[in-house]
Amino acid sequence: MVSPKLWLQGLVGRVLTDLSCNEASCLLLPAGHPPLLARKRAVMIISRVRMVAALFAVLTPLWIIIDVLVFNWPVWPLLGAGRVVTSVAFGVLAVSYRESSRMPDAYRALALMFGIPTLFFIYSHPLLSSFETVGAASAIAAGYAFLPFVMVAGLSVFPLTILEGLAFALPVLLAEALVALLQLDLLSWSSHLGAFWLLVLITAVASMSGMSQLGFMMALIRQASHDTLTGAFTRASGEELLDIQFHIAQRNNGPFAVVFIDLDNFKRINDQFGHDAGDRILKGAAAAVSGSLRGGDMLLRWGGEEFVILLPGYDSQAAANLIERLRAAGLGLRPDGAPLTASWGVAERICDGAGNWRQLVEIADQRMYQAKLAGKDRSVGCGRAA
Repeated sequence: MVSPKLWLQGLVGRVLTDLSCNEASCLLLPAGHPPLLARKRAVMIISRVRMVAALFAVLTPLWIIIDVLVFNWPVWPLLGAGRVVTSVAFGVLAVSYRESSRMPDAYRALALMFGIPTLFFIYSHPLLSSFETVGAASAIAAGYAFLPFVMVAGLSVFPLTILEGLAFALPVLLAEALVALLQLDLLSWSSHLGAFWLLVLITAVASMSGMSQLGFMMALIRQASHDTLTGAFTRASGEELLDIQFHIAQRNNGPFAVVFIDLDNFKRINDQFGHDAGDRILKGAAAAVSGSLRGGDMLLRWGGEEFVILLPGYDSQAAANLIERLRAAGLGLRPDGAPLTASWGVAERICDGAGNWRQLVEIADQRMYQAKLAGKDRSVGCGRAA
């Protein structure tokens, strides 16, 4: 029997046919997002939080004019005080929240952005319910009850998974339920149920919109970050991945290995058999390497016939063992039927004492050249050559 999770993944995959099954799963749950996607998403979410917060910091106090015109004393001063506090909170969020590429920071930014108006709703709604209003004042007071709808609709601005959208809408739904349970506005249960049902529908639509944004973002990142010929990450995206993985290893004080690969005598293939044959060799070599890597390992096309493998969690010995397996399995055949070989350079963060990822790649690059000078078809690592 198919589990509900697998069924839902398959359904999303059939609807969003431009995404793989694994990518479709990423639209439902944040767990398992590639580091590059998580980094780009965090930057975008925080940027939009600051933009929305700045907008509401300006618009929120402007409504005080309406409150003064339609409400009597002491309603408008109390509402005005709440609006001023809310506006200041939005302003602080917009100005002082730091840029970051970490999803926990993005979650905190979203929580603050939704928490501020939720608190204002919990403050203003019971306040208006405790005073009798008529005419225009009654109409404006009723408008305050729609604040949760505006807040939930705002979820559609952000590239979120279904789970994240529901998680950030939940406090708003609970606030609306609290008002209904306490009968703070003296509406009938049927009115409350109708409003709550509409809020749930808006939550579902906003969450789907956020998921659609995330899917579009994933497709763009995939196209921009992968080499069209080999399917490996491009150098530009690879440098971002190097920065991410090096800092993770540095923060955890764990190992992180980098392998620099240069295909031996590749220029002769292009000169003798043409660039189409060279392209086939590159594609086959990349497929051979990728097929032996773990899920968390990454292959980059550094340029021409040069590749770089990122091995999070590998020490120098584990990286050397992987290279031996790759060499034993082979990288394919040259157009003349001879085995395709490569020169390999290995560097590891702890073993080589690298202070940043650029130093690590430079060490691996130098060792690859040492392998070339030593006769090619061999590897050079931290204190060893083979």
